[in-house]
Amino acid sequence: MELIRSISGIRGIVGKTLTGEDVGKYARAFSQIQGEGPILLARDSRYHGRELLSHAKSALVRAGRDIVDCDIIPTPTAQFQVQHQNFAGGIVITAGHNPMEWNGLKFIDRDGCFLGAEVNQQLFDTADSLSPQPINKNLNDTISQLAAQDHLSHTINLSIIDTEKIKNRNFKVVLDAVNGAGSFILPELLSSFNCDLVTIYCSPDGTFPRGSEPLPANLVDLGKAVKKHGADVGFAVDPDGDRLAVVDENGKPLGEEYTLTICADGYLAESGNKQPLVTNLSTTMALDKVAERYGVEVKRSSVGEINVVNLMKESGSLLGGEGNGGVILKESHYGRDSLVGIAMFLNKMSQVDMPVSRIFSSMPQFVMAKDKIDLGEVNADMVIKKIASIFSKVDQDWQDGLKLIWENQWVHIRKSNTEPILRIYAEAENTDLLKSLMSSIKETLSA
Repeated sequence: MELIRSISGIRGIVGKTLTGEDVGKYARAFSQIQGEGPILLARDSRYHGRELLSHAKSALVRAGRDIVDCDIIPTPTAQFQVQHQNFAGGIVITAGHNPMEWNGLKFIDRDGCFLGAEVNQQLFDTADSLSPQPINKNLNDTISQLAAQDHLSHTINLSIIDTEKIKNRNFKVVLDAVNGAGSFILPELLSSFNCDLVTIYCSPDGTFPRGSEPLPANLVDLGKAVKKHGADVGFAVDPDGDRLAVVDENGKPLGEEYTLTICADGYLAESGNKQPLVTNLSTTMALDKVAERYGVEVKRSSVGEINVVNLMKESGSLLGGEGNGGVILKESHYGRDSLVGIAMFLNKMSQVDMPVSRIFSSMPQFVMAKDKIDLGEVNADMVIKKIASIFSKVDQDWQDGLKLIWENQWVHIRKSNTEPILRIYAEAENTDLLKSLMSSIKETLSA
């Protein structure tokens, strides 16, 4: 397996497909393609993150760059700070939701967004032309504490958030930060909203004890803690803090798909805005149904945060995101942000006198399955073309891989941007229909 390069940056297994020398080379390349100004550096809590960040810092100093080292902060905090504090760009040492043995680099442009496709390719081409350099280990390790506080203050004071109403409800909340980058800032955020807070997995040692992704199967401990403490809600994030999942008062996960849906419902109910919502092709139809209630259009992009962001900008959208628990609010910054997601979800809870389980049941109900196939030596493009030919009479969207669309059900098949796998997403109105849909696709794949 080789180093994975995509619109999400680079990712690899540390010591095998990703080395410190790689990090230094890509940091130098980033410096060469960015304009003048300081570069922000940050990382998630992975145990090899500090060493890899040192390689990036050394490379940037050799290139004559001023740097601001923020150490462990969420990726959205880095994006926020780059956008609002006139940085030339930022580099976050993280592999997002990938397991702990992985790490990588996410590259932030000076507008706080990830690099677009063309600039990203320029970065890769530049890196390919560079030779490794030795690391300078005698650098100043001064850490800036400003980024987290700036992001925290801005989130609390968002115009769409009724902070006082949230405070008056004194919600009891259990937080699971997976021992990741959100372990410091998220408890502060919830305390600022006057929440009665219980924390689990909020020691940023990078061990990810419940699994790196905030999927329902990984939220058993959070569910148990919510029930044990009689909490109103449980929140879980991924290692770099851009994705948010929610557990109701009974300890039952809502599923990441409903993070954006419920946040959007609360937003549309009070804002009165009619600008379109933007999401990707793999996000639940529940969002479309909620938008219909308020006479709002939903537009869909290819999978990938920057693709959603670009479509938000093109369409004048104020709110967007992805079905993996990512909420993007223009007022904050153009990036998935668990802080914004938590604030918006608490705001929705404060609007109504009902538990989270009833808020969830008031949403349009669909069932989704997410699966993946290890590609190995298989040609993904040929597999996708084969499926398309078999389902030739079904509506097809080729914007990003292949999406087959029926009335109130769909299947989306695409190559992953972050792993050597083929991702399969499907959604239907009930479990039986979903099982039938997935079975037909898998039978086709195995034939």
